[in-house]
Amino acid sequence: MRVVASVSEYGSIVESIGGRYVQVTSVIAKPDQDPHSYQPGAQVQLALSKAQLIIENGGGYDTFIDTLRSSLHSSAPVINVVQLSGLDHGSADFNEHVFYNYPTMLKLVDRVEQVLASTEPTHAAAFRSNAAALTKQIQHLEAETGAMHASFHGDPVAYTEPVPGYLFDAIGLVNVTPTAFSHAVEDGNDVPPAALNTMLHLVSSRSTVRLLAYNEQASSVEAELVKKRAAASGVPVVGVTETLPVGMNYVEWQQSNIDHVKEALHQ
Repeated sequence: MRVVASVSEYGSIVESIGGRYVQVTSVIAKPDQDPHSYQPGAQVQLALSKAQLIIENGGGYDTFIDTLRSSLHSSAPVINVVQLSGLDHGSADFNEHVFYNYPTMLKLVDRVEQVLASTEPTHAAAFRSNAAALTKQIQHLEAETGAMHASFHGDPVAYTEPVPGYLFDAIGLVNVTPTAFSHAVEDGNDVPPAALNTMLHLVSSRSTVRLLAYNEQASSVEAELVKKRAAASGVPVVGVTETLPVGMNYVEWQQSNIDHVKEALHQ
């Protein structure tokens, strides 16, 4: 079964469930690719034209998928993960990086298993077994963040972009980043001077923030300034990404994120 996923974390989940019975193409699969500014080429169009299942993030994150699907008149079923999450209530501040939200990923595991089983019923038992194993692994991630919640609930943190926002929420960390700063960086706009000054002040001491999360896939002059100020001030900087590091699956990636955050909070 041919599956196209907009980003590699969703492709990883399909591969974990489908095993040798699926052929997965992850459109954005390199850490140096910024999903917000990605422009697909002919190979992506070809893969989508042959797809029997398409997984997109949604929430305005990977609109190129819908644009191509429309031009190709694709009838393949689509899983929109933001819609599946139920987290988007129309707020302008909605965080579309739902792949850091473990309850959503558990829903995705269930949905993928159902679609694969209905399409390839002869392999349904294998899909069910693989999905159950993956569910346990993601539940372990939930248990780890739950345990951290008891120790770090209420601690202030900051980020250059809201990529790890759901992970921070699960741990109980309080984001104190000026919205004007993170929105401008994420949208590729100039950061308002007042927001930049506030951010520089926040990362100048561990008494104001316990760590700074820095999106390694999308930089800006202002984000670099904040990163350097944090490092010079002894505030731990935790790198985060929007796609899988090379050689990691989804669970390994998220376990690494948890470990890095935990290490930074213990400093």
